[in-house]
Amino acid sequence: MDGYKKEFADDFRENIYTDVVKAGKRTYYFDVKETSKGEQYITITERKRIYNEDGTFRTDKHKMFLYKEDFDKFTDALKDIIAFVDTGERPIRIADTEETSAFDASQIQFED
Repeated sequence: MDGYKKEFADDFRENIYTDVVKAGKRTYYFDVKETSKGEQYITITERKRIYNEDGTFRTDKHKMFLYKEDFDKFTDALKDIIAFVDTGERPIRIADTEETSAFDASQIQFED
């Protein structure tokens, strides 16, 4: 058991910086963490209260990891999608690779 505790402690990463956004039943946590090699990354966690008929509740939590090499792509996509919601106009992007060209969300398949 001691080996397990040590291994777990070595893998645990404390937050370097946290920002919290409260939005109704949802709370979003933006955390900066660091790998054992000293590389920083961001976790975005959504916590949401789900109320039962008897008045009790449970909390659902969803977490996303965002690594430094993806920051620019993520930021660009987020800006574009917010602009689309605000204006109703699709952003014009110059595709530098096939990967960043037109994206068809209907092609996404989820596992059951």
